[in-house]
Amino acid sequence: MNQSQRRIYLINELLKENHELEGIKTPSSVEEQKRLLRGLMNIRMPKAVSEDFLKIQDEYLQEESAEKGIIRLSDLKPLKEGIYLWQGDITTLRCGAIVNAANSGMTGCYVPCHGCIDNAIHTYAGIQLRLKCSEIMNEQGYPEPAGKAKITPAYNLPCDYVIHTVGPVVDGKLTKAHEEILASCYDSCLELAEKSGIKSIAFCCISTGEFHFPNERAAEIAVDRVCKYKEKNHSEIEVIFNVWKDKDGEIYRKLLG
Repeated sequence: MNQSQRRIYLINELLKENHELEGIKTPSSVEEQKRLLRGLMNIRMPKAVSEDFLKIQDEYLQEESAEKGIIRLSDLKPLKEGIYLWQGDITTLRCGAIVNAANSGMTGCYVPCHGCIDNAIHTYAGIQLRLKCSEIMNEQGYPEPAGKAKITPAYNLPCDYVIHTVGPVVDGKLTKAHEEILASCYDSCLELAEKSGIKSIAFCCISTGEFHFPNERAAEIAVDRVCKYKEKNHSEIEVIFNVWKDKDGEIYRKLLG
């Protein structure tokens, strides 16, 4: 199968398993097909699927990753010892772990083609990630508290693991409690990464998107917690601050000198 055949197969299979979507036709353009496939994956509830589906999905997603281009840690230059800044798509990073800014349900974003990082990570990891997160949450039995962290395999992403953390939601004035929770996110992710033997970790800008944490203060906390963790624990873990927006890149470059 080529990519076009794989994409159409996956769309058809996802449409067939959801009777509410009966009548939706596969569009002719490649971009519209990709958008439909992503949307179908986004709304799919966590449940088992055939080995044939997984095989073709995995081949499709890995080829998509290769086409986007994979960024390795060795491609980056540190701004401080063991600390890097990179602007781009976190799902293209080949490192030990990437951090997902999750919600308390922990099973991803269900809004079709939403622009959040949670949606992107679940899309390019494949449907296995939502199923694994669902298993973890069913075993836990309650929503994920903010400031903690969970680890899963990365499946079809080029990194080895995904570390999921729930940041604070700032609805109104920023408080000390918000800042303490965000600091805890960074501490929890670093502790879990090192406990898991991970040598490099890429942090997104936790809570600055849908959760409305002010970008500059979030970056100050991120850099402070990472530097203090590395110094206190004599840690050699390599940290990538991954940004998407130009303004975040400017903030981090200023903080990291």
